[in-house]
Amino acid sequence: MIEVLALPPVSTVQDLGRDGHWFQGLGRAGAMDALAHRAANLLLGNDETAATLEIPLTPAQFRFAARTSFALAGAACDATLDGRALPRIWAGIAEAGQLLALGGMRTGARIYIALPGGIDVPGVLGSRSTQLREGFGGFHGRVLMPGDLLKPMQADAAELPEAGLSLELPALWQPGEQAILLRALASTEHDSFTEAARAAFWTTPYAVTRQGNRQGFRLEGAPLDRNSAGELRSHGIVPGIVQVPGGGQPIIQLADSATMGGYPKIAAVIAPDFWRIAQARPGDQLRFVRVDVVEAAAAEVEEAALLEQWRVGLRAQRALCRSWC
Repeated sequence: MIEVLALPPVSTVQDLGRDGHWFQGLGRAGAMDALAHRAANLLLGNDETAATLEIPLTPAQFRFAARTSFALAGAACDATLDGRALPRIWAGIAEAGQLLALGGMRTGARIYIALPGGIDVPGVLGSRSTQLREGFGGFHGRVLMPGDLLKPMQADAAELPEAGLSLELPALWQPGEQAILLRALASTEHDSFTEAARAAFWTTPYAVTRQGNRQGFRLEGAPLDRNSAGELRSHGIVPGIVQVPGGGQPIIQLADSATMGGYPKIAAVIAPDFWRIAQARPGDQLRFVRVDVVEAAAAEVEEAALLEQWRVGLRAQRALCRSWC
C-alpha cells in the first residue's frame, strides 16, 4: 500500500480503457500513454491491462506503508527512493516507511506507477479506468489527492533482482528533429481544406498550447482554411482525430475524447503514436507525417514486436532471478 503525500491535480487511476460503450455516448478513457503503462506493468509481471497511477505533472511524493514492489515508467523526472536516484524506467522493492519522490519532469509529460497485480479499485463496465467527465471508475471516480491510500491487487512483492529491472522506451524525438513526429492518415474532410492548408498541415510544426487535458490538446500554427464554411452535423469521433474549429487551429482528441462532434476532421493520428502526444508538453512542437493504411498497419506490427521483445526479455530475467537470487 502507498499513501499519497503530495500530488499535482488530475492524477488518476487508469488501465487500457473501457471498450464497447461508444454507441451509448461513453468514451473509453484509459492511459494516455499506453506504452509506458504497459512497460510499468510488464516490469512487475502484471497483466498489461492492470490499473496503474497516471501522473501528468510533478513534483509528487508517496510513502510506502508496507514492503512492496513497484514500477515507474514514462517521463524523466529524477525519481528517488529515500534519496537514492532511480532509473527512469524501473521496477524494484520499497521497504515500509520509504519515501518515493518524483522531481520536475525534464522530458515528457506523464509518469505511470504500477503496483503488484495492479491498483486495487473496483471494475466498472469492464475497466478500472477513471471516467472523469462521468465521475465513476478508478479511485471513487475522481482525481487522487493527498491522504489517499492505494492498495495493490497482490499482497506479495514481485520477484525482482536486488538491483531491480529496467527497460528502454523509444525516443520521443527522432534524431535531428526539433518537432515530435506523429504519423497520421488523411481523414474524412481532408480534401475540403484548401490546397495551402493541406500543405501547411503536413509540412509545418504545430505547438502544443496550454489549453489541453485528457480530452484533447489545442494546437497553434499555420491556420487551416476550408473551401466551404460552417460546421458539419455532429458525428462520431474517436481518440487521435484531428479536428479544425472555425478559427483554423487544430485540436487532437485524446483518451477522454468526446464521442460526437461537428468540427471538420483533417487527419487521424495512428494509435502507435498516441503515446508521443501524451508525452508532449505545452510549447513542444508536433509535426504530422502522412501515411497510408499499409504503413499504419506496419506501425502496429512494429509496436507489437517491441512489446513481445519486452515480454520475452523480462521473463528471462525473472527466470534467472529465481535461479540465482
